[in-house]
Amino acid sequence: MAWSRPRQRTGRHRLFLARSAGGPRWSGDLPAPDAWSLRRLWPGVYLPAIVVEAGIGAIIPFVPAVVTAQGGSLAVAGVLAAMLPIGHIVADIPAGALAGRIGDRRAMQLACLLVAVATAGAALAPSIAVLAVCLFLVGCADAVFGLARHSYLTAVVPPLRRARALSTLGGVHRIGLFIGPFAGALVVAGGSPARAFALAVGTSLLAWLIVTLSRELPGADDVRATEGHGGVVAVLREHRAVLARLGIATGAIGLIRGARQVVLPLWGAHLGLDPTTTALVFGVSGAVDMLLFYPAGKVMDARGRLWIAIPSMLTMGLALALVPFTTTATTLGLVALLLGLGNGMGSGVVMTLGADVAPPASRAPFLGAWRLLQDLGSAGGPLVLSAGAALGSLAGGVGAVAVLSLGAAGALWRFVPRYSVHANRTTRARAGIGVRPDGDR
Repeated sequence: MAWSRPRQRTGRHRLFLARSAGGPRWSGDLPAPDAWSLRRLWPGVYLPAIVVEAGIGAIIPFVPAVVTAQGGSLAVAGVLAAMLPIGHIVADIPAGALAGRIGDRRAMQLACLLVAVATAGAALAPSIAVLAVCLFLVGCADAVFGLARHSYLTAVVPPLRRARALSTLGGVHRIGLFIGPFAGALVVAGGSPARAFALAVGTSLLAWLIVTLSRELPGADDVRATEGHGGVVAVLREHRAVLARLGIATGAIGLIRGARQVVLPLWGAHLGLDPTTTALVFGVSGAVDMLLFYPAGKVMDARGRLWIAIPSMLTMGLALALVPFTTTATTLGLVALLLGLGNGMGSGVVMTLGADVAPPASRAPFLGAWRLLQDLGSAGGPLVLSAGAALGSLAGGVGAVAVLSLGAAGALWRFVPRYSVHANRTTRARAGIGVRPDGDR
């Protein structure tokens, strides 16, 4: 079967669809999904992602120890821990511009080297100020690496395999951050916390080597040849409608996920649970979270994005609404399972929606803005909970986030079909996109 180049349809946000002669229609620039296997993505994308994130995850638990060893307080340690997400926020838009100019693979290589330099500097930092700068640079580099992976998969994976590829990317990110602290603890083993930073240097250099030696995927050159290098401001202006509507909805998803990271420890402390028990509850939630990324991607590819995005938000909203009613470690653990289930089933959904609506001619800058909205939401989640606690009602802050999850579900229901032909089977049928039976080679 011969596959034609995509034809452009007009609208408030342009959708690019491909039509085959005498057969089902497919969206995207590349061959039919059945010619693809996600196993091809492991050498150049998934494996280096696990390695890099494991290194970053290894240093996070030891930041307070390094700060206090240099005479800083726990409050200062908290500020330095925030340098990583702040680096993400600051670098999201520049990362898109960089990847658009030098290419996705080169951006990944550069990010790996920057992580190596920054973590080496953190290991040798003579002062807290230098350590703060190094951690900020680690966050910036991680933003560049994440944007480049997102943009690369958007370019080379056929759209009817896209959700599977991106949900797996979200899954390996979780896996890397999960195993990182254990690897760090094993390396440190009663010695200097600087060993964890040395481990991060090694993992980032290993990731750079893996990316460098991996081969380009078929079709990457053809897609890249059609891309332009539009300025970031022009891209934001042209696509402000989708960013202001669907992008804000995904920012709300980030807020709910950001709140999830701190709600269990905060409520565990509120109940007077010992830190070990709270850590166990949090770990159980994270374990459930990691189990669902691939099934979630299969459902999004087969049924549409809304089949996962909305149930994920509703499940997390229900779990958050139940948190204030828990009074023991057991009940909090059950709610944590439900919270992990909701977050896990939504693995990769924000990246997938961004890939669906990203304009091919300015893909990387657009995705930089898209990821910025998500990261801003993630930073806002803990602030909502903290505001509730400061006003005398942590339960009120948790309830506010639960209500916001309903708003996010409603916004997704309203805007996803408007901007993405992959919202569900109905929008696919209207766009003339066929769906083939599942099954990877």
